[in-house]
Amino acid sequence: MSDHTVAVTDGSFSKDVLESNEPVLVDFWAEWCGPCRMVAPALDEIGAEYQGRLKVAKVNIDSNPETPTKYGVRSIPTFIVFKGGKPVAQQMGAMPKSQLKAWVDSAL
Repeated sequence: MSDHTVAVTDGSFSKDVLESNEPVLVDFWAEWCGPCRMVAPALDEIGAEYQGRLKVAKVNIDSNPETPTKYGVRSIPTFIVFKGGKPVAQQMGAMPKSQLKAWVDSAL
């Protein structure tokens, strides 16, 4: 994690994501996932660029199995944008930063 992404657990998901005053981009990932590691720098940059407008959170599916199950995450990386405590957009698979930003912008 970095200054621009926050690690979220099953226990903190409600407080960190669902009760957030700003939209939250959640990255469901795992240490062993190559595409997840590949997209991580872009997510960090998005967290910095969108600071104050969007929070970027990461949920490790191996150590936090409840939350991905609840939101139907079946492959990783999966990205979900939450606004007002509800999922408003979902995307699966790694993508270039420009494509990720365009998707985030359409969800905001």
